[in-house]
Amino acid sequence: RLGLERADTAETALSVIVDLLEKYGQGGNCMESHMAFTYHNSFLIADRKEAWVLETSGKYWAAEKVEGGVRNISNQLSITTKIDREHPELREYAKSNGWWDGEKEFDFAATYSYVNTARMTTSGGRYCEGYKLLNKHKGSITSEIMMEILRDKESGINMEGGFMTTGSMVSVLPQQPNLPCIHFFTGTPDPAR
Repeated sequence: RLGLERADTAETALSVIVDLLEKYGQGGNCMESHMAFTYHNSFLIADRKEAWVLETSGKYWAAEKVEGGVRNISNQLSITTKIDREHPELREYAKSNGWWDGEKEFDFAATYSYVNTARMTTSGGRYCEGYKLLNKHKGSITSEIMMEILRDKESGINMEGGFMTTGSMVSVLPQQPNLPCIHFFTGTPDPAR
């Protein structure tokens, strides 16, 4: 929300978020219950001209500029070797912890998570299912198709049970500045309603 409030471009919003992350860190429960479960955040940041994926691990972060096609995030790191901006100490911190030898190509997701990045787009998780649904419609995604994807329960995109989807948003951002941007928000936690 602060990125939206304080920035006029996607890249500026990315800078706002990483500056706040550096100053305040992150944390807090992921659920309203008393269960102490936290994880770090990923963001899709877009304006009329460009889009970025920002993923975090503590105060460390990596950002990827989306150059075309489709891109999604889920409850795991997905930025691998295409890193366009990063925390200035990202690689050194990984080396000092023995996570990266400094020799092989740096892979953010592989270095900062337990996920097997080679299987991210082929496993059965939410990231993979979202990737498949977006690619199925690549080149012809409308707001209606995006809403269908976000409502999909079979894929796990729309979660039920202990971990529930808490809301969804679809934005239409025309590149022509004379056309209005349109934003759709769910009125209930379950986007299928």
